[in-house]
Amino acid sequence: MAKEALDTDLLDRAIILAVKSHAGTERRGKGFPYIVHPLEAMAIVATMTSDQEMLAAAVLHDTVEDTDVTLEEIRAEFGDRVATLVAYESEEKIDEMSAESSWHARKQATLDRLAAAPHDAKVVALGDKLSNMRAIARDYVEMGDALWSRFHTSDPREHAWHYRGLAESLCELRDTAPYREFETLIEQVFLN
Repeated sequence: MAKEALDTDLLDRAIILAVKSHAGTERRGKGFPYIVHPLEAMAIVATMTSDQEMLAAAVLHDTVEDTDVTLEEIRAEFGDRVATLVAYESEEKIDEMSAESSWHARKQATLDRLAAAPHDAKVVALGDKLSNMRAIARDYVEMGDALWSRFHTSDPREHAWHYRGLAESLCELRDTAPYREFETLIEQVFLN
């Protein structure tokens, strides 16, 4: 008996939109296309679920925050659930403040939002945050504290606070391999 083909239409369309939306952009300070990060986030989520909407949200997680794609466009193309999951991952800008001066407030809002988020949103967020932490850990080995100058805040204590807060906000996923890797990398980079 032949195995039924996996229906990946929704995910395929999400990948195409993510590739088009991030076209021509570079991962900060990396020299490679930005799309590598959303694809890695999706691959991490795929180790925890085969849910096509969650995988689609993972690959689309930065489109609303970093491109011209709107949440309404995501909702119209991929449905309410995908849009809601992307919204949990979309940091709101504080109009009257620069990215540098609003960094702590924006990160605190993210921690609060993720702590209260439903399980599926936390899984998508972990894909993103683990991908980020992998990049930080690799770069930290080569650059040391000079790494922090590429971010909106250059104080490593602020980054330690943020990533440890993310681990706490996502702690219900502690029994997953990606969460354990996330915690390990946090401890390797932020020794104090």
